[in-house]
Amino acid sequence: MNNVDNLINLSKDLRWQIGDDFHDNLAEGIYADAAEIVKDSVHKKDENKKLRLDATIDRIVTSRVWGFPIMFLILAVVLWLTIVGANYPSSMLATLLLDTVHPFLRSMAVAASFPAWLSGFLIDGVYLAVAWVIAVMLPPMAIFFPLFTLLEDFGYLPRVAFNLDYLFKKSGAHGKQALTMSMGFGCNAAGVVATRIIDSPRERLIAIITNNFSLCNGRWPTQILIATIFVGAVVPKAFSGIASLGAVIGIAVLGMAFMFFVSWGLSKTVLKGEVSTFNLELPPYRPPRFWKTIYTSLIDRTLIVLWRAIVFAAPAGAVIWLISNIHIGDLSIAAWSIDFLDPFGFLLGLNGVILLAYVVAIPANEIVIPTILMLTVMVTGISGGEGAGVMFELDSVTATGDILKAGGWTLLTAINLMLFSLLHNPCSTTIYTIYKETKSVKWTTIASILPVILGFIVTFLVAQIWRLF
Repeated sequence: MNNVDNLINLSKDLRWQIGDDFHDNLAEGIYADAAEIVKDSVHKKDENKKLRLDATIDRIVTSRVWGFPIMFLILAVVLWLTIVGANYPSSMLATLLLDTVHPFLRSMAVAASFPAWLSGFLIDGVYLAVAWVIAVMLPPMAIFFPLFTLLEDFGYLPRVAFNLDYLFKKSGAHGKQALTMSMGFGCNAAGVVATRIIDSPRERLIAIITNNFSLCNGRWPTQILIATIFVGAVVPKAFSGIASLGAVIGIAVLGMAFMFFVSWGLSKTVLKGEVSTFNLELPPYRPPRFWKTIYTSLIDRTLIVLWRAIVFAAPAGAVIWLISNIHIGDLSIAAWSIDFLDPFGFLLGLNGVILLAYVVAIPANEIVIPTILMLTVMVTGISGGEGAGVMFELDSVTATGDILKAGGWTLLTAINLMLFSLLHNPCSTTIYTIYKETKSVKWTTIASILPVILGFIVTFLVAQIWRLF
């Protein structure tokens, strides 16, 4: 406390020599400095315990030995809770919106004597696309974003940035990109908005362009379904779950590797510059504000992103119905498009159905699998579905696998679909968000096309190597 006493004595001497008027102003500054000194040097017994506890936790979660395993474990738990926890509410929403409301709307259209084309366009096209997006997208976001925000409030996310700072710095990016990458696992549009925490315009642009390499919640169901049907089938049944899980995690880690690689490539070419340094303050651990976190994450993130997805999904559903029901000669536009895309799809280890599904499902990744199933049934003529342009999904993984295999799918098709699901253009919601954040058509175009080019290259190489051996 000697420093405090000296400051107080100095204040008294100055008051006697200079006078009260000047002293009043000076005293305020002196006492403010004294308070800061006391705050930094004098701690109560309970505060010392808290500081020691924080330091102990930090030595573990930021250590070179345990930091990364703990980080991946926490991320895995969050994703597991998101995926597993979303199954039940997603099923409830699907039952309500697809099995109850959809037939009801159809019957209402018949009762109102709607023309078949109009009811098909509005109900089987526009409504179904919106219903799929709500059923598949809302529950995962409603779980992931609050969990992510709770980790942020608790003080763990700055430790993630600390752990990954070295890797991002080596790749020419900013350490805070670790946080935007993590947010991208919930939704790439939200991850793009989160890049506002990066002050450097160059490094923020790198984070925006590469955020699509984080698997968003719209792509997790596709990865899990395809891995379960095809990857899990090549190992003994007892290990099928582990093999499927390993494949999905492998794709997610591969996405992080591409993020580092592309960040490095951009920083060495079109976005050259020095990596900025920043002082990362590790805040103290504190209990999260649970209800406030739930409210803000649901309103500020979940509902806003969901609304944007709905706005873009509605026209996508209309397009899907139209190309499936408008015929040129004996074939629909969809069938013509699939025949045209098949040769190119073969080079990539895919097929025309998959490529067309990804073209028309740009607005929302959630409708890719329902679109693939509908198009597969349409071109193969096998039983299933409710008609041309009517997207559907089956409750049974086995039944879904039967339809895909009837469409000519192999293990190569499945692996390359998982790769292409990772490496393809962002959804329309994310593309729109990128434009709003960058105010640049040029960078929005680059961010949209670059992943597709990488997807074509990677799937082409995998397909050629696969067939060579």
